[in-house]
Amino acid sequence: MDLVSRIHNNFSDSIRTKQEAADVLAPVIAMASERILTCLVSGNKILSCGNGGSAGDAQHFSSEMLNRFELERPGLPAIALTTDTSTLTSIANDDQFSAIFSRQIQALGQPGDILLAISTSGNSENVCAAVDAAHEREMSVIALSGRDGGMMGHQLQEQDYELRVPATNTARIQETHLLILHCLCDLVDQQLLGTMS
Repeated sequence: MDLVSRIHNNFSDSIRTKQEAADVLAPVIAMASERILTCLVSGNKILSCGNGGSAGDAQHFSSEMLNRFELERPGLPAIALTTDTSTLTSIANDDQFSAIFSRQIQALGQPGDILLAISTSGNSENVCAAVDAAHEREMSVIALSGRDGGMMGHQLQEQDYELRVPATNTARIQETHLLILHCLCDLVDQQLLGTMS
């Protein structure tokens, strides 16, 4: 296969994965956006976490809440638990790597807050520990995953939302996660600013 054909195949696979995810997840994304709006209007915040590319997605979402997405609006309270290297390394060094997010949630999480937990496999030990910590703090969870949902899928409770991309390829799952996060940002803005048409 030549390079151009491979590029076309990657684009086609990404489009197909996103379309399949839209068919399955659109109603759940809409409900998750309403939960986020309720959280923010009630004076609560969103904590987000993930590893690797998912850490980047957690930070991406947080920045679009704190600053803006596509519309001008006041900043919204969101914290990516992936950015403070002193905190992350001290927890990993003094305790264990699996506690880097849960320890932060124990300190920062409040009832009514939301944890945005991102793991392509659903099996990231530190993200799963964060889900448990969020439940202990009476927080709800919006979980972004793929494949079979992994361990994280089994941890979710009635008040949580599972946004599981129907794919097995990590790159396709991550690409779709970013689109889901953009949908959440857009829906929050539209509902918050009353510009839904």
